[in-house]
Amino acid sequence: MDIRQLRYFIAIVEERKISAAAERLHISQPPLSQHLKSMEDELGSKLVERSGKYFEVTEAGKALYKYALRMTQLMEEAKMEVKEVGNGVNGRLTIGINTFSVVEFPELLYKFKKQFPKVTYKIQQNESAHLCKLVRERIVELAIIRLPLELDNFSVLHLHSEPFYFITANKQKHLGDEITLEEIQNYSMLLPSTEGLGVHYLIMEAFSRYQINPNIIGECSDINLLMDLISTDFGAGIVPETILKRHKGYPIYAHKISSSILSASVGLIWLKNHYLSKTAQNFVDLIKGEVNFGDHN
Repeated sequence: MDIRQLRYFIAIVEERKISAAAERLHISQPPLSQHLKSMEDELGSKLVERSGKYFEVTEAGKALYKYALRMTQLMEEAKMEVKEVGNGVNGRLTIGINTFSVVEFPELLYKFKKQFPKVTYKIQQNESAHLCKLVRERIVELAIIRLPLELDNFSVLHLHSEPFYFITANKQKHLGDEITLEEIQNYSMLLPSTEGLGVHYLIMEAFSRYQINPNIIGECSDINLLMDLISTDFGAGIVPETILKRHKGYPIYAHKISSSILSASVGLIWLKNHYLSKTAQNFVDLIKGEVNFGDHN
């Protein structure tokens, strides 16, 4: 078997039809069928079985598919590393960004673009857990995520910890600049619940840690609607600072919750023990140079 046959096999598994795989690979069907037969003969195992109009992968085929993905990825990484022995001037930055992670992200990209004007970009916005998956699968090299998450397979550059704020409609009494969870436990609260952001978990975990039973009347996954509801005094809420920076102009009071009680960390991650393109490394270096972050592998 060679790398070309492995790529053919990946297409067959993912498309589940010879015709669709051949179209994807821009080759005719007969030679693709012959390559599949040749691989099965060489390995002495049936790799796929026909089920109606589609192929189903056998256990042997699943094992080969796993290694084929790994080997073709290594080949691509090898090509990339050889091509990028230079300084990454003409590279491509692939990065994921969590919805609320870094307000300054556009400014960071602008500074990077000024330094490396020929670099192209692939930017994916998603929730933190999914971004970790994209980095593992090498769909993006870097991701800015909200912690905590299981990050054993990643190198992590901790960017900052952001405070949370208790927010109320300005029809309510102003409670002062900084408050505790005990002071707000009896307010009717509506919490952000956007899946995967970890915000809802952090808030509830803080209440639990201090053995406080808050009066939670609901959750809202849409931040604009959440801010509208709080502005109209439907209920109070707790949000990270980034939301306040991104959603300005609402008629609300914002009271900071002590960071020793409730805060969230944001970090830049990439895969451990994998080649990091020069372009990605240049972006990591830029972020390290912008602020004095701590690097933990």
